[in-house]
Amino acid sequence: AAATGAPPAPEVGVMTVQPGVVPLTTELPGRLEASRVAEVRARAAGILLKRHFQEGSEVKAGQRLFTIDSAPYRTTYASAQANYAQASALAKRYRPLVEANAVSKQEYDAAEAAATAARAQLDAARIALGYTHVTAPISGRIGREMVTEGALVGQGDVTHLATIQQINPLYINLSQSANEVLQMRQALRAGQLVTAEGAEAAKVDVILESGETYAHSGRLLFTDLTVDPGTGQVSLRAEVPNPDKLLLPGMFVRVRLHQAQADNAILLPQQAVTRGNQ
Repeated sequence: AAATGAPPAPEVGVMTVQPGVVPLTTELPGRLEASRVAEVRARAAGILLKRHFQEGSEVKAGQRLFTIDSAPYRTTYASAQANYAQASALAKRYRPLVEANAVSKQEYDAAEAAATAARAQLDAARIALGYTHVTAPISGRIGREMVTEGALVGQGDVTHLATIQQINPLYINLSQSANEVLQMRQALRAGQLVTAEGAEAAKVDVILESGETYAHSGRLLFTDLTVDPGTGQVSLRAEVPNPDKLLLPGMFVRVRLHQAQADNAILLPQQAVTRGNQ
């Protein structure tokens, strides 16, 4: 080149490619949903006296959330205690007397039945009194208070007081075209693709609105067995960890789903490929 004055040959990059296993992924839109949701409701009628939690905080199962005025229930419970004590004492006195034939068996049976009924009334009064302390049915994050102190709750209906949601982990509700599912199954049956194996078989990656991939990978839980006749879509559900509480229920995300893989496939850099008429 120096002798003829021609420019030197350009330097080019060279890459050796080998066949390998290439995972095939599908991106689907999804919506996040709390894994467990519990509505806290008033099961006792009365005036709401106090709230024992901070809105938006984490609560534990069994933690006291509200206090309802218990004065009428304490009175009923005390009356039930007295009735049971009286009925139980009468049945206890009759027990040796019926053995000595001093009282009839019928009178003793009536006393025993009265004691059993009084015990049931006492248990019912204890349960009703316990309902004045409203506790959390599950652990999770509690939302805003639906009623304020001083309100009459549980009168004729179980008043909705608050909602608790478990957001670690979160569910992702997805939908995929039935036609795509059919094509995937046909390719698998024809041997063009194989089912993804190992941990990749049920792995899902969450892509946030910013385009970043969420740090924690999820897993596919199930694929519905029927197609929605209105939309032609198949429903899927995945689960994703949310230890930092970064994700919130109701958010829309995109999910990269690993469904199959191609064997003996060759990957080339996209910038190395040119297209032409031939």
